[in-house]
Parts: sequence; structure tokens; C-alpha cells
Amino acid sequence: MRDAGENLFGIALNELGTVLERIDESRIDAACAIVAGARKIVTYGCGREALQVKGFAMRLYHLGLPVSVVGDMTTPPLGAGDVFLASSGPGETSTVLTLMRVAREAGATVLLLTAQADSTAAKLADFTLPAQTMADDQGPEKTSVLPMGSVFEGALFVLFEVMVLKLRDLTGVSPEAMRARHTNME
Repeated sequence: MRDAGENLFGIALNELGTVLERIDESRIDAACAIVAGARKIVTYGCGREALQVKGFAMRLYHLGLPVSVVGDMTTPPLGAGDVFLASSGPGETSTVLTLMRVAREAGATVLLLTAQADSTAAKLADFTLPAQTMADDQGPEKTSVLPMGSVFEGALFVLFEVMVLKLRDLTGVSPEAMRARHTNME
């Protein structure tokens, strides 16, 4: 039972801030350069991470970048000069590992978002961006009040929005141009 006076919003926001502060800004800049320089970008994430990744893909589209999401019927094949951007908090998600191998064999650059620097996925990736994951929110050593990986998913949302701002500057795309690419089919 939680203390009725406990400020869960404050705790959760503090946790997100702590996770995001640990991400090396130069790695974010490098990841943005990889994405901006891609011939094609294909994204993938599992579960709730997929929601964050799909939101990022939408913003990449708004920036005018050539992006697709694995599973969409219009996803093109990957090859040299392309980027496969995947998220796997624990770094051992079997679908992510399989798709990473497919992308690498095709010659694409693999950019991974994970918390587990020693994971199988991190070892397969060409480039990683670390953040908190589900593996750290359980047991006596837990580091989050939020359940089941929510800190990782929340951190992905904020990280992706910061990357969009950096990519907007990198590509010179105006907010007006981004808005003009927003769907009218809602």
C-alpha cells in the first residue's frame, strides 16, 4: 500500500530525468547523423516500445525522411546506405535479434536503443543509445516506481522528441514544413 501523500508524478518525472541525464549527448548527435544520412530508414520495436518507435517514425516522416515501420505492407527491403532502427530494452528480444541479423546481412546500419550494453542485441548493433529497461525495475534492487519497463518507454518518448529537434536543425526542415506533412486523414 502506498502512502497517500506520496507524489507519484514527482517520483516518476524524477526517474525519467535521471535516466535521460545519463545519455551521452554526443551519442544522440551521432545517432541523429546516422538517421539523417540514411538512404532509407526502417524502424521496429516490440510491445509498448513499438508505440514509441512508431511515434518516432511518424516524426521522421514529418521531417521528410524516407521511413517505414516493419510490418507495414509498404516497407521496402533494406540494403547498403540504409538504417534499421530498433528498440529492445532488455536487448534479448528474439524478433529484434532476428530482424537485426536480416538488416546486417543486407548491408544496412543497425541502430539500437537499449539499456543493456552487454546484451546480444547491443553486440549485433553498429550503434547503440542506452537508457533504462525493465530488467532494472524488479526485486530489491529496483530503480523505478513505474511498472514493467515504463521508465524505458517514457525515456524513449522524450529521447525521440529531442532527436526530432536535433534532426530538424540538422536537415533544415521548418516546423511549417513538418506540419504540412501531417495527415489530414484523422
